[in-house]
Amino acid sequence: MKKVVKFGGSSLANAEQFQKVGEIIKSDKSRRYVVPSAPGKRFDGDTKVTDMLYGCYETAASGEDFTNQLIKALQELKAIRERYYEIVRGLNLNLSLEKEFKTIQEDFKNQSGVEYAASRGEFLNGKIMAAYLGYTFVDAAEVIRFRKDGSFDMEATDKLLTKRLEKCECAVIPGFYGACADGTVRTFSRGGSDVTGSLVAKAIQADLYENWTDVSGILMADPRIVENPRPIPRITYAELREMAFMGASVLHEESILPVKEKGISLNIRNTNQPDNPGTMIRESFDETEQLDHRFITGIAGRKHFSVITITKTGMSSENGSLRRILEVLERYGVNVEYLPSGIDNVSLVVSAEKAAPCMYQLLGELQKEIKPDAIHVTENIAIVAAVGRKMAYQPGSSGKIFATLGENGINIRMITQGPEELNIIVGVDDADFAPAIRVLYDSFVK
Repeated sequence: MKKVVKFGGSSLANAEQFQKVGEIIKSDKSRRYVVPSAPGKRFDGDTKVTDMLYGCYETAASGEDFTNQLIKALQELKAIRERYYEIVRGLNLNLSLEKEFKTIQEDFKNQSGVEYAASRGEFLNGKIMAAYLGYTFVDAAEVIRFRKDGSFDMEATDKLLTKRLEKCECAVIPGFYGACADGTVRTFSRGGSDVTGSLVAKAIQADLYENWTDVSGILMADPRIVENPRPIPRITYAELREMAFMGASVLHEESILPVKEKGISLNIRNTNQPDNPGTMIRESFDETEQLDHRFITGIAGRKHFSVITITKTGMSSENGSLRRILEVLERYGVNVEYLPSGIDNVSLVVSAEKAAPCMYQLLGELQKEIKPDAIHVTENIAIVAAVGRKMAYQPGSSGKIFATLGENGINIRMITQGPEELNIIVGVDDADFAPAIRVLYDSFVK
C-alpha cells in the first residue's frame, strides 16, 4: 500500500508540530511520500514564512537605491533563517542550511523573481523534513513542470514525477512550486501544496492521499457564519467540486482533478487530532456507507455578484443570440458564473468586482449587439448553494428549501439548479447571505 501525505503550514509551524508530523508518518509504513508546506503561524499575530519571503524580496527589489534596499532585505532574510534553525535545533538535527541561504541571498541580489522567493519556504522545509525522516529529497523544480507562459503542464509533470519517484522508496517533495524547462521557478496560487500532493498521488498511483491540516475534515458550513458546524464524514468528488466553486474553504480547486482521474481516495485529517477519521472523499459511496437521512451534504456560497438580465421577445428561438452575448462579455474579460434563462430573457450572474469597471461599456455593446427590449442590472447579490448527492432522490427538496427561506423572511432573487441535481442555488441580497446559510443549516442539518 502506498500513501501520499501532505502537511499544511500550521502542521509544520515549529519543532513541536514537526514532531507530531513525524509520529504520524512513522506510525504507518505506507506513508511513503511526503509533501510539506512552508511553516505557518506559530501563534496569533505571527507571520507565515511565505509572507516573510514575499516581503523580503519586495524590499530587495524595490526603490532606486538597490544597495540600501538589499541591506534591509538581508536583515529580513536573517529573521527567516532563524525561523528554520529554531526548527532544526528543536528537532536535534545535525543539519546546515548555510549553502541554501547563501544561494537564496545571491538569487535575491540577481532579482530572480517573486515566485522564486515565495517558493523557498517549501524548499527549505522540505530539506528539514527529508533530514528528519531520513527520506530522499526531491526538488519540486525538477519534477513539477510549467510552460513559459506560466501555465501548468500536466503531461510533462506526470512523466517527470513518475520516472523520478519510481526510483524512490520514500521521498519528500516540497509543495506549491515547480519550474519551467529553463529552470525558472513558478508557483501555484495560494494553497498550491494541495495540488502538489495530488500530482504526486497520481504519479505513483497511490492507494490514498492524506491531506493533513489544522481542522478535522470538511465542515458542512462556514464556521464564521454557523457556530460549531458538523463535519462531513463522507463526500464525493462531485460534491466537493461544487462546494469549492461556491467558496467553501476546502482544498485548492485544482488539487481534486488529478486524484479523481485515477480514482484515488482523499482523506482530510487533523494533525493535532490524528485519531479523528476526518473527511473521506471518493468518486462514490454505496448505500451501506450512508450515515444519516440528511439530503444536504454541505452549504456554501459567495457574495458580491451583479445580475444582468436581458429581455427580448422570442430570444430563445433566435439563433446565435446567447453566443453573441457571451462574446461581448468575453471581450471585457468578464466570466459568467451562472446563466438562468427563460423564454424571452436570460440572466448573466457575474462578479461585481470584474464587471463594475466596464459595466457602462458592457451594457452599451449588449444593447448594440442584441437590440433587447430591456436590460436590467441587479447589484449586491449573494449566491447560496445547498449541495448534496441525495437531493436528486429526495422529492420536494427544492420546495422545502424555498419554503424555509421564505418563512424566515429571506427574499429569493434567483433560482437555478445544475443538470446533475447536485445542488440547488438561490440568489439573495448580500445582506441576507449569512442569515440564509444559518437558516438552511438550522432547518436541514441540526
